[in-house]
Amino acid sequence: MTFRGDGPLDTGGVSGRGSGRGRVAIGGGVGLVVVVIAALVFGINPADILGGAGDYSTDGVGSGGSDSEIDQQIQSCTIEKANTDTVCRIVATTNSLNKVWPGLVSGYQRPQTVIFAGSVATDGCGSATSAVGPFYCPADQTAYFDPTFFDTLQQQLGGSNGPLAQEYVVAHEFGHHVQHLLGADAQARRMGSKGAKSGSVRLELQADCYAGVWANRADDGPDAMLEPITKDQIADVITTAKAIGDDRLSGSNSDGWTHGSSTQRVRWFTIGYESGDPQTCDTFATDNL
Repeated sequence: MTFRGDGPLDTGGVSGRGSGRGRVAIGGGVGLVVVVIAALVFGINPADILGGAGDYSTDGVGSGGSDSEIDQQIQSCTIEKANTDTVCRIVATTNSLNKVWPGLVSGYQRPQTVIFAGSVATDGCGSATSAVGPFYCPADQTAYFDPTFFDTLQQQLGGSNGPLAQEYVVAHEFGHHVQHLLGADAQARRMGSKGAKSGSVRLELQADCYAGVWANRADDGPDAMLEPITKDQIADVITTAKAIGDDRLSGSNSDGWTHGSSTQRVRWFTIGYESGDPQTCDTFATDNL
């Protein structure tokens, strides 16, 4: 259990989409995941990098389901369900994030959240499948999640299926929204999309740090949505952060890195978690990544 209290969740900014299985612009395994996510974060249609739908099969990817089915599940979510149901956990985490960030960022505007099955079309970042993992599209200010990714994260990438580890993934994508509001994504584009000290790596590590800031504050005070976070739950987050480092996903050659190493991802989440202050997350002002 991570969420406390009972009653309904705010589902106003969350919607469902489900196009099932198919052939779209991306796919092809873990090696391409980091490339495609970087493209989406930078507001680029993945097809422009990977060559179009005809070259990359995604048959067998995704869980099926229709918009209405996912929407019905979203609308049925309660705080209690968020402790056992992945879709409701995503919704509850967005609620918590939208409580924390307005107190930290002046003029904070809530992003939209889309929970999809199989594949999804964005408004400005092309099409994506569950193969790319969760992502944020700056063009439509929307965070996208296919819940089946969490199975892939545990079973294929070696991450944790612990609740807080899943919530960390959601918080990371909301971190990209905060960056968009503050102009960090534009700064990252000027610094390049690949390499150990590229704008993309700095952007991703800062989003990890912002996820840590949220975790620091999500259980703070009588109105907090999360139960007090435990050391074991933080250990689950660390396991996941290690599993999705560039060195684990694409090898030790840092020339192609887009997200940072396992060690770096853990370090910057920890910086945010220990400080609870987004000012400590300025990955653009240091070369000590």
